[in-house]
Amino acid sequence: MSFTITLQPSQRSFTVERDEAILPAAIRQGVGLPYGCRDGACGSCKSKLLQGRVIHGAHQTKALSAEEEDAGHILTCCATPQTDCVVEARNVPGAGDYPVLKLPSRVLSITRPSADVAILRLQLPANQNLQYRAGQYVEFILQGGARRSYSMANAPHLLGSPPAIELHVRHMPGGRFTDHVFGAMKEKDILRMEGPFGSFFLREESTKPLVLLASGTGFAPIKAIIEQMQHKAITRPAVLYWGARRRADLYMHDWAVQAAAEMPNLSYVPVLSEATAEDAWDGRTGFVHHAVMQDWADLSGHQVYACGAPVMVDSAERDFVARCGLPAEEFFADSFTSEADKATVAA
Repeated sequence: MSFTITLQPSQRSFTVERDEAILPAAIRQGVGLPYGCRDGACGSCKSKLLQGRVIHGAHQTKALSAEEEDAGHILTCCATPQTDCVVEARNVPGAGDYPVLKLPSRVLSITRPSADVAILRLQLPANQNLQYRAGQYVEFILQGGARRSYSMANAPHLLGSPPAIELHVRHMPGGRFTDHVFGAMKEKDILRMEGPFGSFFLREESTKPLVLLASGTGFAPIKAIIEQMQHKAITRPAVLYWGARRRADLYMHDWAVQAAAEMPNLSYVPVLSEATAEDAWDGRTGFVHHAVMQDWADLSGHQVYACGAPVMVDSAERDFVARCGLPAEEFFADSFTSEADKATVAA
């Protein structure tokens, strides 16, 4: 048995198999819906159920509260239809353009730009052409079927020869995958992965000025977007705000400085939240999204792309919309929800 999902206002329809959630069916059929984590944790796929009935799987209440669910909102990543449905959801042009592939990758190099960040370069198989948009991510498939998500930090035109993706991995002590990266992983190891996933990429049809907001390794997809802008000669005014605790956590600070020097339309504002005398820091301090608000009291004419810790992303969205006039539909985010975050789900 299958059900038909009709999207409004696009009028596009697709089928969902019995016991399948709406989002994976859309991805499988190349339908562009907004989404991030695919695990009921980030809320990026929140949509409105106009007709029909669904059952929700486990999800975090911060992604979809009981009040929102009562008002007809759903998370397409974990909403399983029980009837044909009509769903109000933003169409994301380009999100379903490239096929999702399962493929092996080989570790080419592991570098440590800081004590708790590793940069991986993973060689892709020559006979499988991984296509993606700058800002998207892949999932590693671990033994037993567990998955871990990481964004490509290089734009597609910089895959190189042999083709390789760059990933930025922060060590989460006790984390199954990151403990392996910082422990036993070595060059030539083989990893299984699937992708591309995600709707976090630049809306190139817009001409609005950009705020690119990153915390920690949320810098990775932002870096890929900047590389894509430079490659395509996109000259929209853009400001990169990169927040970290200490100076050492700005693990590619020199790269960001150089990018801003090479791109007349790009400026770079690093912000430290826990700077000490040891950092010898004379730059901006405090919460990174507060720095944006200090510089841009009016964001009504901007687009914002935010990536990093959930608390930063959630705070930025709330404050930019409520206090700076940012249209809610112009806030695009990739919230880096850890497995610890996802463990606090509510049935």
